[in-house]
Amino acid sequence: MPIKIDALDAALLAELAADPRAPILELAQRLGIARNTVQARMKRLESSGAVRGYPPAVDLQALGFAVHALLGVELDQNKMNSIVEDLRGFPNVLEVHATTGRSDLLVRIAAQSQQDLLEIIQNVHAIPGVKHTETMLALATPIEYRCLPLVEHLTKHPGPA
Repeated sequence: MPIKIDALDAALLAELAADPRAPILELAQRLGIARNTVQARMKRLESSGAVRGYPPAVDLQALGFAVHALLGVELDQNKMNSIVEDLRGFPNVLEVHATTGRSDLLVRIAAQSQQDLLEIIQNVHAIPGVKHTETMLALATPIEYRCLPLVEHLTKHPGPA
């Protein structure tokens, strides 16, 4: 069952996205509400699974990973679970999505160079059950992963988005 959120929840999530390490008292002051209200809202959001954590935003390019690619992987369907487990062992694999269409998986990869990317792709091809891949280089990321606009939309327009 989806959790219902309101404008205060959306404002709290926006504050946490901007500053995940903000103390509860400071969040309460920014939002103009009681500390206990912030604590109760955060507890509800976390226990419902709507908020899963507060990881730092890491700039991979600043760490030397300037090449980003999306790898469409066509595979032997009965080996999907083992292929996903193998991909989990690749540190350069940032995320994996099961998809429809020609590709069964969409794999987001960060590499230090094109040569590094080539080696990663070759290692993916070596996984038993991988039939074919298609690589798309990300030239820029004009919109990074985000969810706050959708959360804000939900609070202004309850019901299906």
